[in-house]
Amino acid sequence: MTKRLRVGIAGYGVVGTRRRQFIDAHPDLTTVAVCDRTLDGEGHMADGVAYYSHWRRLLECEQLDLLFVCLSNDVAAEVTIAGLERGLHVFCEKPPGRDVADIARVIVCERQHPGLKLKYGFNHRYHDSVRDALALVQSGELGRVVNLRGVYGKSKIIDFRSPSHWRTKREIAGGGILLDQGIHMVDLLRLFGGEFTEVHAIVSNDFWNHSVEDNAYALMRSETGAVAILHSTATQWRHRFNLEITLSRGMLVLSGILSGSKSYGAETLTVAWATPEDEGDPREQTTRYNRDPSWQDEVEEFAQAVLTDTPILHGSSHEALKTMELVYRIYCADPQWRDRWGLSCDIPVSLE
Repeated sequence: MTKRLRVGIAGYGVVGTRRRQFIDAHPDLTTVAVCDRTLDGEGHMADGVAYYSHWRRLLECEQLDLLFVCLSNDVAAEVTIAGLERGLHVFCEKPPGRDVADIARVIVCERQHPGLKLKYGFNHRYHDSVRDALALVQSGELGRVVNLRGVYGKSKIIDFRSPSHWRTKREIAGGGILLDQGIHMVDLLRLFGGEFTEVHAIVSNDFWNHSVEDNAYALMRSETGAVAILHSTATQWRHRFNLEITLSRGMLVLSGILSGSKSYGAETLTVAWATPEDEGDPREQTTRYNRDPSWQDEVEEFAQAVLTDTPILHGSSHEALKTMELVYRIYCADPQWRDRWGLSCDIPVSLE
């Protein structure tokens, strides 16, 4: 193609600026406008990119083809809908909103614009360790999935101790560590274990005492009988990402995840092949991954879907809805948490 697709970025903070690196590195994309409430007024940056202080002014820009939404949870769905109604293809960061109703509203709008692409940023699916593990599971070499154990945690809900940060406020964020970070692990549990139909949980904010949770513990069973244990936590003093997948003929252990903070340790995949003779000490092989292609590959897939009019492979609105539904099933499985915050737990059947 001779003309690059023009991109607007709504929310030009840490995530938005990082997204721009990979947008502008793509041969068919270019950033032409951004917005952020911290920007002073309107104007143009030194490189010619227009900037605004409000997303509505960004959407008035006539030079856009694509919109990247990197805003707080309370407006993510609203801006996504506004972008679709403006005729733009939209990429929205996770979570898709504060609750299931937000993503359901987006899907209603998406169906009114069938020619547009909508993708959500569940970028852990694009890590090479995850992709290699999924290929092994799908190959059948290690048999069926029996159980899964996932821990994803950090030492606080946000990267600095501030009771005024929006991520600690229920009215803006909608949820805490589970919705903000743990949603990645929930998405991966669905990816490897299927859809979970039975959910038991304990959710609490007893340590940091924000209006959102700092710990969520869940025990779940999928429609195929696989059992998953999840701990999403903001009291993990040494940051940790660990997903163990036990299969009928072996085991996979995903440990560490390459991230911007580089605080989750080396990203590795350990494969164990179980045999009747191994006496609990099976042959293992560990692979270490030294690069993170997830941000680049995620943007690449979105661009290809737009350019070739092909379906979204990962992060579709359907997948986002399923993952958000499971997050809210965890919240609602703890009756004390549900009643304390008056959560609406009449979760609708997924839109097909």
